[in-house]
Amino acid sequence: MVFPLAFLFLMFTVRLVESLENAQWYFLGVKPLSFEGLLGIITAPLIHADWGHFLANAGPFLVLASVLFYVYRDIAFKVFFWIYFLSGVWLWFGARAAWHIGASGLVYGMASFLFLSGIIRNYVPLIAVSMLVIFLYGGLFWGLFPLKWQVDYSWEAHFWGTLAGGVVAVVYRHEGPQKPPVEDDEESDGDWDDIMN
Repeated sequence: MVFPLAFLFLMFTVRLVESLENAQWYFLGVKPLSFEGLLGIITAPLIHADWGHFLANAGPFLVLASVLFYVYRDIAFKVFFWIYFLSGVWLWFGARAAWHIGASGLVYGMASFLFLSGIIRNYVPLIAVSMLVIFLYGGLFWGLFPLKWQVDYSWEAHFWGTLAGGVVAVVYRHEGPQKPPVEDDEESDGDWDDIMN
């Protein structure tokens, strides 16, 4: 939990400084198809509109990142980086002309990865993680497609984060924890026959 806690502390510190300075650092978000919005690919997940926005992301972020770094520890940093990077880049290319801030793209990306990765690997413990994610955060996916275009949250970050998590799950499907190979029945019988003879 070291990295998830450290990253959460960084997000908290940024929000605290914004609050103490009575400032809004929206200009560090992603503004699609604009030069000034490019920096947001790196900084947007650290910026939140208010404490309510921060807290809405902080809990799911800590839980999902902790599960990611515990269950998929061998590839967790790569998974986290690619979700972070891809969701930000795709958001810059495909979203409304507005400032997009917050860690929700990361949250949706990790939820998507943890769910899909367990299903792809077809390994009972990882499928259990998939089911846990759905049980805890299945409601997140209502935020993927809003009923109207103009809403007060970045549903595009949710969409691109989910897609990034899915793509990363497919790309890294052969790395990290895997289903143990099943022993061939004939080989097992042969070994038993050898022992008996």
